Amino acid sequence: QVQLVESGGGLVQLGGSLRLSCAASGRTLSSYTMGWFRQTPGMEREFVAAISWRGGSTSYADSVKGRFTISRDNTRNMVSLQMDSLKPEDTAVYFCAAALLGDSWERRPGKYASWGQGTQVSVSS
Repeated sequence: QVQLVESGGGLVQLGGSLRLSCAASGRTLSSYTMGWFRQTPGMEREFVAAISWRGGSTSYADSVKGRFTISRDNTRNMVSLQMDSLKPEDTAVYFCAAALLGDSWERRPGKYASWGQGTQVSVSS
């Protein structure tokens, strides 16, 4: 199993930006589909973005399309989520996840086997 650790969360004002990072250890990320999900209290985990292991294919939730960008650096064993034009409704705990699914992306959280502990993102109005 690959171990994942998120960082970069925090408090930001409406319209601000944050960059989340997900560092992997235990195994190289180069064969893994990577995803970002978020969760608020009492709600199910929600898909945010995903990227294929080569990085050539990405998918975004409609709610973040055009504002968030997922990227990866397999040489550094890291995945990032650049979040711009943040809104209060983006407030959540953000998780990165890894799955062995071939060179494709995946939106379903149940398909991911490895998860980080999460990082809190709070957007004030």
